[in-house]
Amino acid sequence: MSNPHSSLDVAGLLKPSGLEPRGWLRPETNDAPVLAGGEPAALICLVGHAGGAFWPVFDLWRKLHPDAADPLDTWSRHIIRPIAARLPGEAVFPSDKPWQPFQRWAMAAEGLHPSPLGLLIHPEYGLWHGYRGAILFGAEAAKAPGFSDLAQGKSGGIARTHHPCDSCEDRPCLSACPVEAFTADGFAAGDCRAHLETPEGSRACMDRGCLARDACPVGRTYRYSNAQTRFHMAAFL
Repeated sequence: MSNPHSSLDVAGLLKPSGLEPRGWLRPETNDAPVLAGGEPAALICLVGHAGGAFWPVFDLWRKLHPDAADPLDTWSRHIIRPIAARLPGEAVFPSDKPWQPFQRWAMAAEGLHPSPLGLLIHPEYGLWHGYRGAILFGAEAAKAPGFSDLAQGKSGGIARTHHPCDSCEDRPCLSACPVEAFTADGFAAGDCRAHLETPEGSRACMDRGCLARDACPVGRTYRYSNAQTRFHMAAFL
């Protein structure tokens, strides 16, 4: 491989879309996703967003492609695949089979923890962030200048970050849900969807976004716009 891109180039290539590299990790060989040629990936770059930086770009694309199925997934592939090929690398996505362990990758790469809602909570972004895909690199790229110093930790990622929920005594995210859909037994998706189809659920959660998520005090400056929250809620329903 000649003239490999550096980690800064990855950020630069993603920047016009509002997406960004969210973390890097070196998977163990026996737990690595397999590249098209049969080689296990040696380096993984998670691609995602903090807050709604990508929303204006995606929203414009969506208006230009009103008939696109699964528009956010389709747009993510449209953005990430050509960048991965240019680096060169291979793109994988949360919505594609075989399912990849994106949540586990994010916990390893960024040291994050699950919140009581099941979503990973970031100490700065709170619950207002996400992962749209990942770029996998083979061994040659992983040794190239700019990549060789990434994800050097023993487990292939970084140290665990502070868990914001540990210092949150009131846990307002749990008490804010009108139907108490979040419990120690997991997320009662059926109860949530049934509530969203009621007039009360339509006026509250569907219009302004999940009340439980919105109750979290961490990362408020990264909160999604109402238009973005309505889009995500409609996709969930």
